[in-house]
Amino acid sequence: MDRLLGDKKAIFLFVFPAILIFIVAIILPIIFSTYYSLLDWNGIGSGTFIGLKNYVNLFVNNTDGFLKSVGNSFILAILSVIIQLPLSLILALILARGVKGESFFRTIYFIPVIVSTVVIGQLWMKIYNSDYGMLNIILRSIGLGKYAQPWLASTKTALYAAFIPIIWQYIGYHMLLMYASIKSISPEIYEAGKIDGATEYQMAARITIPLIKPILQVCVIFAVIGSFKAFDLIYILTNGGPLHASEVPSTLMYNTIFNKYQYGYGSAISTFIIIECLVVTLIIRKLFEGRKSEI
Repeated sequence: MDRLLGDKKAIFLFVFPAILIFIVAIILPIIFSTYYSLLDWNGIGSGTFIGLKNYVNLFVNNTDGFLKSVGNSFILAILSVIIQLPLSLILALILARGVKGESFFRTIYFIPVIVSTVVIGQLWMKIYNSDYGMLNIILRSIGLGKYAQPWLASTKTALYAAFIPIIWQYIGYHMLLMYASIKSISPEIYEAGKIDGATEYQMAARITIPLIKPILQVCVIFAVIGSFKAFDLIYILTNGGPLHASEVPSTLMYNTIFNKYQYGYGSAISTFIIIECLVVTLIIRKLFEGRKSEI
C-alpha cells in the first residue's frame, strides 16, 4: 500500500507540471475569451455586459460578413480532405514501397512544413505577382496569356489562390504521418497478399489503407481543424481581401480585435472557432468509429 501511494505521488509530481501548463496555456484563455465575448469592450478599462448580443451579431446580423468567412473555412476544409490528404496518401504509399531515393524524397516533401510561413507567403506572392510572377509568365509562354491575371487581387481567384499554398505546405506533414504508419505494418502481411496473387493496388486498398485507418482519422482531424483556424498564410497573402473574398474567421477575429478594437466581438469569434473545432472533431471521430463497426 505504501509503495502504491508512493507511486501515486511520483506520478502526480511528473504529471502536475504538464497539467499546470495546460490549464494556464489552454483552459484559462478559453474561459477568459468566453467571458470577454459577453462584453462590449474596446480593450481599455472595464467592459459593459451585453449577454449574447455579440453572438446575435455573428449569426443573425452577420456583421462584417462572418458567415461568409465561415463558408470560406469550410471550403478550405473540403479542399484539404479531397485534395491534400489523397495526394499525401499516394506519396506515402509510393515511398513506403521502397522506391529509389526514398530518404531523399521523404526529406524533400517535408521541407515546406519546416520552412517559415512568412517565407512561404512571400514565395507565393512572387509566384502570383501579376507582372513578373512565375504563374503568369508560364501562362503567357504557352499561349494562355488571356488567363493571366492578378490572382490575389481578384475576388474570383483570391480565395483559392490563398488556399493553394496552405494545402501545398502540409502535404508533406500528412505524408510523413501516413508513411510512418505504413512502415509499421508487418512485411509478412504483404508477402501473404503476394502469394494470394494480389496486385499492388489491391494490397493498398485492402491491406494498407484499412490498417492505417487510425492515422487517417488523425490526418482528417488535423486537416479540418487546421483549415478552421487557418490564419498566417491567408493574412500574409491577402489579409482576407479583396472585399473579404478570402476572409476566414481567424483573420476576421484579428482585424476585429486589433484594428477595430472590438474585443468583445472578436472574442465571440474566437469562442466560435474553439467550439467549431471541438464539435467537428467529435463528429469525425464518430464517423470513423461507425466505419469500424461496419467493418
